[in-house]
Amino acid sequence: MAGEAGTRRTRDISYYVFAIIVGGITGLVGTAFHLGVNAMLQWPQVLRRMAAEWWPDLPEYGFLLICGLFAAVLVLVATWMVRTFAPEAGGSGVQEVEGAMEGLREVRWARVLPVKFVGGLMSLGSGLVVGREGPTIHMGASIARAASGWFALETRDARGLLASGAAAGLAAAFNAPLAAILFVIEETRRQFPYGFKTYSAVILAAVASGVVTSLITGTRPFMEVTVPETPLLYLPAFAVLGIVLGFVGVLFNRSLVWSMDVGLSIGKGSSFYVVPALVGFAVGILATVQPEATQGGEMLAVTLIENRLPLLVLAGLVVIRFVMTMASYSTGAPGGIFAPILALATATGMLYGTALETLLPGVPAGVAAALAVAAMGGLFSSTVRAPLVGVVLVLELTGAYTLLVPAILTCVFANIIAEWLGGKPIYEVLLDRTLRLSGQRPPAARGKAADGSEQIGGWDETIRRPE
Repeated sequence: MAGEAGTRRTRDISYYVFAIIVGGITGLVGTAFHLGVNAMLQWPQVLRRMAAEWWPDLPEYGFLLICGLFAAVLVLVATWMVRTFAPEAGGSGVQEVEGAMEGLREVRWARVLPVKFVGGLMSLGSGLVVGREGPTIHMGASIARAASGWFALETRDARGLLASGAAAGLAAAFNAPLAAILFVIEETRRQFPYGFKTYSAVILAAVASGVVTSLITGTRPFMEVTVPETPLLYLPAFAVLGIVLGFVGVLFNRSLVWSMDVGLSIGKGSSFYVVPALVGFAVGILATVQPEATQGGEMLAVTLIENRLPLLVLAGLVVIRFVMTMASYSTGAPGGIFAPILALATATGMLYGTALETLLPGVPAGVAAALAVAAMGGLFSSTVRAPLVGVVLVLELTGAYTLLVPAILTCVFANIIAEWLGGKPIYEVLLDRTLRLSGQRPPAARGKAADGSEQIGGWDETIRRPE
């Protein structure tokens, strides 16, 4: 018995070491991806300097044409890589990780890693309204899948390590390790093989990733803003905001799936690259004339909070960000939805707060900014359906810990309204869609196995060493 206990402890320690290694590597890869995207996004300024030096008489419409073509090429390269080498690398990738944890999908890490990294640099660098968190989560899970193969982990441990890699990816994307841990526990509660060992591994991987990220980029909150404390008298305004965001979140999810279906129907056969080319061209022009309508939008969210915009401008920004998010995701290029959700939510919250200040002149300064910050968590809650993650993610991202109670209220009401409207978690919807397109049945339709047990997947009991 003592020998068995010692062997078990040794295996547990080895597993924790694997999780720390996966977290550290993911933090390094995720940070490199982040810095690479930031560098890629400088292309409009670079093109402007090159045009001024080489072609000083170039008319503005000519420069816009060049920008449109340049962005279109980037998006086309990204979608070509996805279609040619790893179709599952398109879009966010979070649903692929959840499917793999449930035994319904396979993480082909040797294909996904390079396509997600290079293709993600192309798609995010072009200015598409997509985020880097989805690709980083997928890459983290891919690193974990590689480790599972090399060390021949059993099914349960392999799935737990996948979750650890995913948590490390989110921690690297936003430097938010606590939200990353909660994301695994709350969002993947149906798939996560919960146990002391797997739970501890998720924590270790997220912390290791956060440490590596902080060593490279610093320890400040990624979207740090200063928001004054909001009087409790205005808490009902946050509840109403949550109700509004509940409706917006359900509309967002349904529109996202609709846009993907439209893009798929247009892109059949030889027309596959039509949508990516058109959307990329439009993004290239907008990146020059209206940059607020492009990119993931994390820094836009901070700008909106710190610099007040007129009511009509905010309303227009909400509409154009919504439309461009749907158009960007319809291309099938690598990119997540966290960042676009945060930017759209901030614009919506500022619009709501500014309208409130207009209708009620006695509202103190800073309430609109507080509503904008809380809105990030609210829209996250109604789309992803993980309200606790929404609260913690917003607080870690912004450092606005004085908004704890208002953020909780906003997230809870948004989640309740989304539930009443029949909205489903976006990653669950995306996974079901992926399974249907691949000829598989979604988990809800799989029923019971012959022996009455849950029939949830088809992984072998041992993950073999890759050839």
